[in-house]
Amino acid sequence: MHRSGTLLLTALAALSVTAVAPAPVPAAPAVLAESAPTGFASVDAWGQNGTTGGAGGPTVTVSTASDLIAAIKAEGPRTVRVNGMIALPAGMYDVSSDKTIVGVGASSGISGGGLNIGLPASDSVTSPPANAVHNVIVRNLTFKNASDDSINVQMFSHHIWIDHNDLSAGYDGLIDIKRGSSYITVSWNHTHHHAKNMLLGHSDKNGAQDIGRLKVTYHHNWYDRTPQRNPRTRFGDPVHIYNNYFLDNSDTGPACNADSGCFIEGNYFEDVEEPMTNSYSGPEGSLVERNNVFVGDTGEPVTGGSVENPADYYDYVVDDPQAVKDTVMRGAGPGTIGL
Repeated sequence: MHRSGTLLLTALAALSVTAVAPAPVPAAPAVLAESAPTGFASVDAWGQNGTTGGAGGPTVTVSTASDLIAAIKAEGPRTVRVNGMIALPAGMYDVSSDKTIVGVGASSGISGGGLNIGLPASDSVTSPPANAVHNVIVRNLTFKNASDDSINVQMFSHHIWIDHNDLSAGYDGLIDIKRGSSYITVSWNHTHHHAKNMLLGHSDKNGAQDIGRLKVTYHHNWYDRTPQRNPRTRFGDPVHIYNNYFLDNSDTGPACNADSGCFIEGNYFEDVEEPMTNSYSGPEGSLVERNNVFVGDTGEPVTGGSVENPADYYDYVVDDPQAVKDTVMRGAGPGTIGL
């Protein structure tokens, strides 16, 4: 072959390679998970300096129901790594103070049963007991098919951080917080395929335990087609709800009743029939909203009253609400915190 022919074939080959090689696609920026909570779980109160979970204690890895139940109930600080999906017998399983319960990878968690963070329920106790469960972190887990609640926090439990979990298909609540519990952050969770999502305060008549407590922050959660209790609140003031993504909630988004006070800012509401209200059912609460995005077939917010500013308790940064949908869809749920 002549030299010119060789050069032509070489050029055509190079052109062919160039034509079929795909152009590099820039990766979406990573969502950097927090190493410590933002919100009420970070506040120094009730003798606890923020929320550190099992820090300072041993780390154990569990892959069976019996080992998990024993590890989360054991006394003293401990980090419990849940390896794989663990099927629990139906029921609620007690978590003791100073625990971090964390899933390994993106596909570890609990089915069948749920976690109870708190002492047995009692109407006669109206102030925080010295042995109230405190300083618990639950992260990076999948919860499904719970026979009762997926996570229940009760009886003045405090400094709890529930973060980067996937919760669905439970029997009752996915995350219920009640009976005087306080200083809690619920962040970066994906909830779906469930009706009664998140409850704060179990009864309109429980003011003796709840007034002045139930201080909870909900941020960067994905309320994914969960009809109601997103959350439904009683007595807590302030309840801080910011930078969450609400999608196709057929009943209501946050419903703030029974003298609760909700401070709702920087959220993204898409196709939510009633995005927020202070008069959902029972006695009214107070609701302040600012800088939220309402798109699609979304109704008008129902607001009223005054609410304490969460900035009086802790520092935080509100993301641009227009970016919240993308940020939350990429970052909520397990598998994004590098464990």
